[in-house]
Amino acid sequence: MVVNLPTELLRSFAAIVDAGSMQRATERVYVTQSALSLQMKRLEDLVQAPLFKRDGRKLTLTPAGQSMLGHAREILAANDRAVTALSGDVLAGPARIGFVQDFAETLLSGVLAGFARLNPETQLQVRVGNSAELLELMQADEMDVLLCMSAQDDPAAVRTAPMQWLGNADLAGEKVLPLAVLERPCRFRDAALAALEQAGRPHRVVLETPSLAALRAAVNSGLGLTCRTTHFMDAAVDADLPALPQVAYVRHIRSDPHPTIGRLADLILAAALEL
Repeated sequence: MVVNLPTELLRSFAAIVDAGSMQRATERVYVTQSALSLQMKRLEDLVQAPLFKRDGRKLTLTPAGQSMLGHAREILAANDRAVTALSGDVLAGPARIGFVQDFAETLLSGVLAGFARLNPETQLQVRVGNSAELLELMQADEMDVLLCMSAQDDPAAVRTAPMQWLGNADLAGEKVLPLAVLERPCRFRDAALAALEQAGRPHRVVLETPSLAALRAAVNSGLGLTCRTTHFMDAAVDADLPALPQVAYVRHIRSDPHPTIGRLADLILAAALEL
């Protein structure tokens, strides 16, 4: 007898895997944790195999679960392509996306890759730049969706994150604090220098670069400390350094967007909320 696998169960299953736990998955599929547990029990009954095992407080996939995950993603992708095609909302043209360097890895390997698979007719045009440059392009009607950074009180903020001193903690003890920074304009550079000036802390810029990858390499090598969020790297310095402000993640979308652009903007928003 052929068993039909309901897409809502497969979507919940994939959400649990992606989120890492049932509790976090509830924010993606908008059902309670108890309802998710019942859904997974039903799915396991349908395939007659356990899909998860507990490793302490963490859920991990069984071999059957690993196999099911690949099939589930294929089924969901086919379902979503069919719905998009039949709804008449296909965008056979460019989707112009802009974001700052901090978000490039997350968006390119996750959100945009998934979007491209589901929307093969849409051409992604991606611009990576600083926030001021991207906002100018949006105002000139040359961008559809942006994810950039701004002051913590920006009314368009979707979330805020604390700026942190990052790098080799031993450098914090030096008489003249060595800094690695991005070229201007850079909100983090300005915040770091302003905080040090206000505190009267001697400092010098030992590296200045336009590249976030080069900045990461310099900080990892112990060349200098920098100021960013822990999304940049997990190397917060717990030392007596001046306090830093928060930074806002801001999403902008053009007025009256195509439905496909609207869906893309929602995906980018979800990614920003998880960064």
